[in-house]
Amino acid sequence: MPRSAASTRTDGDALLGIGQVLARLTPEFPDLTPSKLRFLEEQGLITPARSESGYRKFCEDDVARITLILSMQRDHYLPLKVIRTYLDDQDAGRNPQLPVPESLPTILDRSRRLGRDELVREADADRALLDEAVAASLLPAASTYGEEALVVLRCLAELRTVGIEPRHLRGLRSAAERETVLIQNAVEPIHRRGAASSRAGAAERALEIAAHLESVRTSLIRAAIVRQYR
Repeated sequence: MPRSAASTRTDGDALLGIGQVLARLTPEFPDLTPSKLRFLEEQGLITPARSESGYRKFCEDDVARITLILSMQRDHYLPLKVIRTYLDDQDAGRNPQLPVPESLPTILDRSRRLGRDELVREADADRALLDEAVAASLLPAASTYGEEALVVLRCLAELRTVGIEPRHLRGLRSAAERETVLIQNAVEPIHRRGAASSRAGAAERALEIAAHLESVRTSLIRAAIVRQYR
């Protein structure tokens, strides 16, 4: 699946337009958009062919490569620069090992939706805890929730066993909002470019910055705990 896939196509290849690629991949990757595909091309991760009128055309190798990229992002939370290195090694025939972050988050099924009763049951919690989490702005008020909410509610249920209640965590929401402002300011030059692919690039960069902030925050907490119990 070389990056220069366009050079390996034959006249008999069935080429797909962006709409056809989206139709094939969005059931598995609902966040995929035309701007995301254009952004991946701008980053040199995919190289679709061009029709005489300038439209992007994708072969099966391109679709497989896009699937790999999106899977590495979704399932392993890898930034694009890490994915690019992996693909470069793969293109060079070096058979690289799949990179794995030091701390791999729980893999989430982002397409799954849970009603309030189902969410509470699977989290081994109760409706009161869910209501308290909503009141503390740790979860939104909604009729259905995704798997991320399930992870949060499970954590809140565990924290409650040691006396930490949702009301004690209100500061986390404020801290998250402050960090979001930092991230927005950092990626604003990318977002201001206006192109759809620039918006996708801004979102991608924002997620990478968020991961860095998470690492710093975790390190600070661990260091404080070590000092406390030395």
